Amino acid sequence: MNRHPGLEWAKIQAKLVADTEKLWSVSEMERTGGEPDVVGYDSKTNEFIFYDCSVESPKGRRSLCYDRQALDSRKENKPQNSAMDMAAEMGIELLSEAQYRELQSLQTSAGNLDTKTSSWVITPPEIRKPGGALFCDYRYGTVFVYHNGADSYYAARGFRGSLRV
Repeated sequence: MNRHPGLEWAKIQAKLVADTEKLWSVSEMERTGGEPDVVGYDSKTNEFIFYDCSVESPKGRRSLCYDRQALDSRKENKPQNSAMDMAAEMGIELLSEAQYRELQSLQTSAGNLDTKTSSWVITPPEIRKPGGALFCDYRYGTVFVYHNGADSYYAARGFRGSLRV
């Protein structure tokens, strides 16, 4: 409840039940280890906002390069998928850097996330165009944003998603 004070589960449940595609996306977030939870409500759009709240980057979404272009550019040792493609297949979006920081701020009473893993985040075109991509983690009491080649992948790097219902 610390992530969504004042929100009534009955309203959230009604919106999920009414939209089977979004319900399926939440199920995929859960199936891949994301532990989705409601983190907010957008009164302008009448949407509840879900983020992956697992302690570490979701286990079923690791060892992925950043996007299709990066995946296609690898000549050997290709990962099975890319973070952007997998998110699209699930009907969710990668977190932005701002959303990642917001999620970490919600976790302060329960502990922080990605203390042993890292998560790809939406990368601005000016960084992506020359081949880079951004990822975040939490170390030394701070959210860090780093860069790497978009075609890189690691067993401890995945991605966190968001979904509006």
